[in-house]
This record gives sequence, structure tokens and C-alpha cells, in this order.
Amino acid sequence: FFPEMAISLWKSVLQTTKERIVQQRGVSLYNSAHGYEEEAIKRKLQQFAGGSITLSKEDDGIGILTLNNPKLMNAFTGTMMLELQERVSELENWKDGKGLIICGAGNTFCSGSDLNVVKAISSSQASGDRNEDGINMCMFMQSTLTRLMRLPLISVALVQGKAFGGGAELTTACDFRLMAPGSEIRFVQKRLGLVPGWGGAARLAAILGRGAALRLLSGASGVDPERARRLGLSEETLGSSDGRGALEEARAWLGRHTEGPAGVVRATKEVVAAGGELPLEAALRREKDIFGRVWGGPAHLQALERRAKHQ
Repeated sequence: FFPEMAISLWKSVLQTTKERIVQQRGVSLYNSAHGYEEEAIKRKLQQFAGGSITLSKEDDGIGILTLNNPKLMNAFTGTMMLELQERVSELENWKDGKGLIICGAGNTFCSGSDLNVVKAISSSQASGDRNEDGINMCMFMQSTLTRLMRLPLISVALVQGKAFGGGAELTTACDFRLMAPGSEIRFVQKRLGLVPGWGGAARLAAILGRGAALRLLSGASGVDPERARRLGLSEETLGSSDGRGALEEARAWLGRHTEGPAGVVRATKEVVAAGGELPLEAALRREKDIFGRVWGGPAHLQALERRAKHQ
């Protein structure tokens, strides 16, 4: 009896903890108990400068997050990784936001990590440095992209040109992917003697299922817009490959899903996020709490009034 009670209590604690983590924004996946040294990896990443990440927050509640490092196909430098965390923090505090488009400058998406960063961090470990820089970078980016995924914003990756390696992983942290003609998503990590380290494998399996995810990762093959549509990796192939034209198409597509009051749009994303991450009982409780937030609210009452007038 007592062992069963202890197991039941422990499961309840784990479930409550996981539920609390999903509800809290800005919470890292890792802490010092996991060997994670966030300030140390931030100092390390700060040494590798170049590029930038900009965020434009529009009046219609749509944010545009742009990766700017076109000389290296928008590869992430160390300072860009730091800036991504800062932009995500900014989005977590944007109360009027409803949607987010992530895109790259120069008509391409992202080629993953800047190889200068990868080589420097790899060689530091090979020379006997036991700070575990590579693992800490992995934990840093996993935490940032998980926070991005949990934002109460409906997010879209606008894939133009190449989304390779870490860039492919970044697309999986968005709710949807739209691909321009001639674009390609490719998980190249196997060819570099690696596996995804930014959470991309887990998210890809959730999006496509285990078998399809394994085929993409083990084959390291490119996914064009047509194949992406068939797999369910992309929602739509856009008509334009031009940067401005593709962005306007993406805004129009996203606008159909973010129409309406911000509170309702954000609540919709939150209930789906909870359903995707939590056990059923915890997801139902979370849905009940979010439902209670919008029930009897201005949008609900206005909708009831409109329906009454048109009966």
C-alpha cells in the first residue's frame, strides 16, 4: 500500500511541476542541477560577434522576427543566439501580440550555426576544457526555442532559400511553416557527425510522427515545398519567392488565424500548447482555467449580443 501511495504522490508532483513549467514564461528548461551554467555560456557566445536579430511589432498584433546575417546565409553567430533570447523575452512581455512571423534577410532562412562558433567550442572541449561549452550551448538554445514555441502567439516560419541544420530546427519551434518556391528544409546534422541539439528532433517527431522524423534525420535529405506539403511539414507553398512578396503572403495567411481580439487568439494558442505538452488530466485543468479567463469576457459578451440581434 505505502509504496503505491508514494509512487502516486510522486507522479502527482511531477505532473504538477510540468504543468507549472508550461504555464510559466521565461523559465529555463535547465538549471545548475543539470550542470547548466547560463552566465558562462553567455560570456562564451559573446565572443563570437556578427549579424543581428531584429523584431518589429506591428499595430495589428503581428510580430516580424528577422535573422540578419546574409553573408553567411543567416547562420547564428554567438551574439545572434544571445539576441534571440532577448527577442523572445520581449515577445513574452508583449501583451497585445497575436502572431509572429520568423524570416531571414536576403531571401534565405537560416543555415544553422556559424561554423566559426562550432569549431571554437568544439576545439575548446577537445583541448581538455571541461566547461562543457557544447552541452551548455545546446541547453541554452533548447531553452530559448522552447520558450519561443510556448509563446501565446500563433507563429509561422517563412522559409525562403535554405533552412539547414539549426535553421531547420528553428522552423520546428514555430506552429506552422510556409515555404517559398525553390526553398528547402534539410536536417544536415548527421553529415556533421551530430544529431539535432536545439530540440529539433523531439519537435520534428511531434509534428510528423516517429517514422517520418527518423527518415528525414537519418537520410539528411532535402525537403522541397512539394514534399513538405505531403509530409505535413509545410502548410502551403507561397506564390512568390521575392522577399517582400513572400512576407506579404505570409502576413495574409497568418492574418486569417489571428483575426479577432488578442485575448481570444492568445487563449486559443495556450489551450493547444497545453494539450500538446501535458498529460490529459493536466491539459484539461489548464483548458478549464483558460476557458474561465475568456468566459463572460468582452469578446464573449459581444459575440452573444451579435448573435441575438441576428436571430
